[in-house]
Amino acid sequence: MDRSYLVDFDPHRVPSPAYVVDQGALTRNLHILDSVQLRTGCKILLALKGFAMFRVFPLIRGYLKGVCASSPHEARLGREEFRGEVHGHAPAYSEADLRELLTLCDHIVFNSFSQWQRFQPLITACPAPPQFGLRVNPRHSETEVAIYDPCAPGSRLGISREQFAGKSLNGISGLHFHTLCEKGSDALARTAEAFESQFKDILPSMQWLNLGGGHHITKPDYDLDLLCEVIDHFRQKYDLTIYLEPGEAIAIHTGALIATVLDIVENDGPIAILDTSVTCHMPDVLEMPYRPDIRGAGGPGELAHTYRLGGVSCLAGDVLGLYSFARPLQPGDRLIIEDMSHYTMVKTTTFNGVRLPSIVLYEPEADRVEVVREFGYEEYRRRLS
Repeated sequence: MDRSYLVDFDPHRVPSPAYVVDQGALTRNLHILDSVQLRTGCKILLALKGFAMFRVFPLIRGYLKGVCASSPHEARLGREEFRGEVHGHAPAYSEADLRELLTLCDHIVFNSFSQWQRFQPLITACPAPPQFGLRVNPRHSETEVAIYDPCAPGSRLGISREQFAGKSLNGISGLHFHTLCEKGSDALARTAEAFESQFKDILPSMQWLNLGGGHHITKPDYDLDLLCEVIDHFRQKYDLTIYLEPGEAIAIHTGALIATVLDIVENDGPIAILDTSVTCHMPDVLEMPYRPDIRGAGGPGELAHTYRLGGVSCLAGDVLGLYSFARPLQPGDRLIIEDMSHYTMVKTTTFNGVRLPSIVLYEPEADRVEVVREFGYEEYRRRLS
C-alpha cells in the first residue's frame, strides 16, 4: 500500500490513542481530485459520512466545491464549517429533519416518490427552495460485500426504473445514483452503462447528475482517464452538471491510528492488548471485515514474533488479528495502524466508556504536530441520561 504519509513519524510525539492526519498527504489527494474537476468541469463534494474533520475544511474547500450530507447534523456542519455547496440525501426524512434540511441544503435528493409527493406542501411553502433530485437504483451490483452494496436484492436505497411509470417529474432537476464501494473507474463505467440504458429517456430533461461515491480516485492504480471519459460522456451528451461525492478518496492514505501496547497475555499464543478498541475506534475492521496493516509488522509467522492484537473493550471479538514483529512487543510500545483517517473518526463509539482517540494534525513541511482535540469523560456522559 501507499505509505507516503507520516514518513519517519515518531508515534511518541502524540497522545495515545490518537488519529493523526498528515496534511501534506491530504493536499496530495486534493490535487488529484481537483485535476479531475479541471479536466471535465465536474464538481466534487466531500462525503461527510467518510471524513468530517472540520479542522481541515479550510484546506479542502480550496479545492472541492462542497459537501454531501445524510442528516441535518452533517448538513449543518457543512454549512457552518465548509461554506460551499451542501447536498443532502437520506433513505427517508422525518418532517422535522426535512424542515431543517430545506434551510441548509442547495440540493436535496429523495429516495422515493412517496416522500417526494407527501412533502409537497412543505416544499411549496419553502421561501427559497433548493434543487430537488431522485436517487435511482440501476440494479447493477459491483460490490462483493452485501452490507456495502446499495444494489443488493431487497435494497432500500434508490428508485428502480419501473417505479417511474406514471410519475410526474415536475420539480425534479437531477438524478443521483450511488452504487460503488472502494471501486475503480471500470466499475463506474459498467454501472454508468447500466444506468444510462434504463434512464436515457429521462436525462435530457435533467440539469444535473450525481455519480455518488465509492470511487477510489486517489489510489495509485486508479484509471483517471476512464473516469474523465464517463463524466464527459454524460456532460456532453445530455448537457448535465456532473457531481461526484467521494469520502474515502479524499482521506485515503493520509493518516493512522497510534496505539500503545498495555499488556501481553498468553492463551494459545501471546496476545497484545492495546489502549484502543476495534469495535469502538475501527468498526469497519469487524463490519467489512478486513485486516488493517500495521507499520513494520508482517503476517502471522512472517517475522520472528507473532501476536494476536486485541482491543481494550470487554467485547470478546474486539480483536485486530494476527501480526508478526521483528522483536518482541513490550508494554509501552507504540504501534502505527495504517490508513485510519476515513470511516474512523466519524464512526467512533464510547462503548464500555472507552476513551475516544485524540485527533491530531501533522504538517510535514513544518514538522509541526497540532493536537486538535482530546476527549474525556464528558463525551461519554453526554450520550447518556
